[in-house]
Formats: sequence, structure tokens, C-alpha cells
Amino acid sequence: MSIFSLTYFSLFVIIAIGFIIGRLKIKGISLDMSAVIFVALLFGHFGVIIPRDFQDIGLVLFVFTIGIQAGPGFFRTFRSEGRSLVAVALILVSLAAITTVASAWLFGIEFHLAVGLFTGALTSTPGLAAAIDSTGSSLAPIGYGIAYPFGVIGVIIFVKLLPVLLKVNIRDAEADIDRQLQRIYPEVCNRHFIIENDNIAGKTVGELQIRNMTGASISRVLSGGRAMTPSPGTVLHKGDLVKAVGSQEALEKVRLLIGSSTDLEIPLGEDYEVQSILVTRKDVVNKSIGQLNLFSNYNATITRIRRSGIDIVPSESSQIRFGDKLLIACNKENMQSVAEVFGNQEKKLSDTNMFPIAAGIVLGIMAGQISIEFSENLVFSPGLAGGVLLVALFLGNIGKTGPVIWTMSAMANQLLRQLGLLFFLAAVGTQAGAQIAGTFNDYGINLFYAGILITIIPMAVSAFIAQRFFRLNLLSLFGTITGSMTSTPGLAAIDPITDSNAPQIAYATVYPVAMVVLIIFVHILAGF
Repeated sequence: MSIFSLTYFSLFVIIAIGFIIGRLKIKGISLDMSAVIFVALLFGHFGVIIPRDFQDIGLVLFVFTIGIQAGPGFFRTFRSEGRSLVAVALILVSLAAITTVASAWLFGIEFHLAVGLFTGALTSTPGLAAAIDSTGSSLAPIGYGIAYPFGVIGVIIFVKLLPVLLKVNIRDAEADIDRQLQRIYPEVCNRHFIIENDNIAGKTVGELQIRNMTGASISRVLSGGRAMTPSPGTVLHKGDLVKAVGSQEALEKVRLLIGSSTDLEIPLGEDYEVQSILVTRKDVVNKSIGQLNLFSNYNATITRIRRSGIDIVPSESSQIRFGDKLLIACNKENMQSVAEVFGNQEKKLSDTNMFPIAAGIVLGIMAGQISIEFSENLVFSPGLAGGVLLVALFLGNIGKTGPVIWTMSAMANQLLRQLGLLFFLAAVGTQAGAQIAGTFNDYGINLFYAGILITIIPMAVSAFIAQRFFRLNLLSLFGTITGSMTSTPGLAAIDPITDSNAPQIAYATVYPVAMVVLIIFVHILAGF
């Protein structure tokens, strides 16, 4: 067997064994794909080395796909009520960095090794990638491998004990979070109204501009015993019955504008249809609903937008994103034309255009070469991992540039991310495994003590601050802590505790912020 064949053989043997071990569960806890790095450490200890090229290829694929997916959430956190969550995440990661410096001083640990402990305790593979890139040392992955197991287990134990430690009832937290989410994402409802306002009677739907005035849409009208899908020229008469769709607040404005609500309902009629349509056409991405002018052109109304599992009440300024699922009310005659406007081709969601991926990675590599000198001894450069991540976050947020769609389907993203992660972990692990025995001889059990301190102290202090000063709901705190620790296993451990999706929302809010801040601290620590 040639040396190249042996390399490929070893690579996929490590991945296969890692998958088998990763699926084993002990008291419901498993390592998942992270088991690959431990298998690779063992192979590296016995002289099997996967070339650095696989590490770099895996790194850019993994980091780029994370950034593309997290981009919209990352920038949205600075424009919404997620600032408190982000503040707690910044505190936690900062405390972890401070604890890392203190532990390195206390136990006499070399800083390149301490940087690895820092990323392992926070279970951050992008952080490890940045550590390797900025230190150029094989000590970083050794520290990561030592701190990672307790980084996984420690977060799970902590979130399980958190309700007891804070003396908070989970059911009370669920009720409170439901009220908060209702304000952020109002439930999309429908109600029927009788036109009673004399100022409304005799005017057309286009003249009234009800959506702009109330935030609700008129999807059906019953006039003179005939049910119809309204057009801009539809004239409303006193006593007509209309169906409005929107939030409860918007529907209340409709009542004040046109008349009282009623239990009567408008029959659908043979010419009326409500259909879910997928956005898969490039031309409409990033355009607002107002720009599309569906109401005037097709007598069609978008009554709700479903994006990332959340129902959004549409407005004229709402921008359309690739992969959105739109609920559209329209007559049957025009529905096919409306579907063609948005594409509605599910197959396109699974197609993968490699040009945006390649172009985005090239831009990220170029951005990683930029250096900012703060002082003679502190020069900051995003490096390969940081550059690719920051560019991917930006591209994921803008979504589209001309004809280029930067986002990709969930299936394609997951496949490329897993492939990149597996290549990266296998290559990094074997290179670190070659030196792991010598490192243990030099530092011994102190490495484990340092890893435990870096995991526990930031979580405990941040949880206290979050409850005492930010008044975070327990469920949001679950997601904030696990997201700040970049711990997906920790988030999974919360699932049996509550049916609420509040932890997942908080996790998605802080995770990209924590990743970026962690990478910045990695570069700072590496400079020591």
C-alpha cells in the first residue's frame, strides 16, 4: 500500500471508529462527532499522522458553513432585545479567558497549551482552529483534548442543577417566557369584521391602505352575498363582511377602523385558495413585499412568513429571504402565476451551487491576512479561521449579491460542515497525539484541574450576574449559558426539561457572538 493510500485509509478508519464511539451513551451522554479527535489522538500517539492539508480544508469548510448559517442571527442581536443575552455571553467568555490566564500562572502551564485548554473548556472547535492558526503550536490541540470531556460533561451537569441552585420553578419560567415571546413574535390570527364606519363605506381597498394603517391584511371580502379575494379596486360597502389576518394588536386596530368583529365567517368559494409557497427564485430575494406589488398585480396577499421555524407577521417593508415559506391567499386563477414569482421549487433548496462557497472562502482567506497593530507586542490578525468566519457572517447576513445567493440549504450546509469538521478533527488529533505523552509527563494532573476551573467558574459567576442584574428568565439563561459555552450537548440536555423553544432561541442568539469573541480572546492569549 502506497503512502498516499495509507493516509486516506487511516483518515477514514479514524472517522469510522470515532463515529462508533461517539454514538455510545453513558447515562444519556455521548461525545458525538467529537469522539473523532480522541481516536485521532490515539492514532497519532502510535505514529499515524494525517497531513496538514486535510486540516486546513476541513477548517475552512467547517467555519464557513457555520458563519453562513449564523450570519442573520449574529447581526440581528445588535438590533433587538437580545442585548442582555449578548452581554451575559461576553461576560462568560471574558471570565473564561481571565480564568485561563490565572490557571496558567497558578499551575505553571505554557500559554500555547493554556489556549487549547481555553477552547476545550468552552467546547469550541472554531476556537481550536483559531488557536492552532495563531499559535502554530501542536500544544493547543492537546490542551483542547484534555479540557473538552469535562467541558461537555460540566455544562450538562451545571444546567441540570441550575433550577435547584437558583430556586426557580421551570413551569413559572415557561409561563413568563411565553408572555415575552408573544410580544416579540405576535401570534398570527384571523378575525371577521362588519363594516360599520361611514368613512370607510364607498372607498376601495387600495385607497384605504389598511395594511399600512393597521399592520393587518384583508384576505377576503363578502359583499352582496358574493365572496371574493379583494383587489385594489374592490369597493367596500357598509354591512360588508371582511376577513383580516394579523397580530391581535393589528386586528384590534382594524376593529377601531372599520367596525365590530363577528362570529360570522366568509365561505372560501370555488375561486379562492390559500397555499404555502417556497421562495426559491433569486430575483425576489432581499426584495420587500411592497416592491413585489402582489396585491395590485395578482390580487394576492401574503398573510404570514415562516422563517427558521418562526411565524412572522408580514409588512410592506418585510424582506423576502431564500427558503422562506409564504402563506398566500389568492384566487385560483392567479395562484400559479404567484407561485412562479417566488419559484416554489423544492428541489432548488437541495441544490448546491459551489461558486458562492468557493468565492466566499477565497474572500475569507484574504480577510484573514489583514493585520491590526495595537502595540509593538500586540498585533491582531483574524487568521484563517477568523477571516473565513467573519466574511461568512457578513455574507450570510446580506444573503444575496446580484445574482449570487450566499445562503445554502440546511441539508447542504450540514453535509459540508460535518465533512469539514471530520477532516479537521482527524488531522489535528493525529498531530497532537504525537506529543501528548510528553505533555502529560511535563504537566500531569494539573491540566485537568485547570480545565475544570475554566469550565465551572465562568458559568457560575455568569449565571449569578444574569439573574441578579439582567433578570434573565431561567429558560433564556439555559440557552445563553450553553450558547456562550458553544455546547450543543448542553443544549440537548435541556430538551427533556421543558417544551419551550426559548433555550434554542437564546442559544442561537449568543452562539455566533460567543464564537467571534472567543476567537478574539484566542488571539490575545496567544500573544502572551
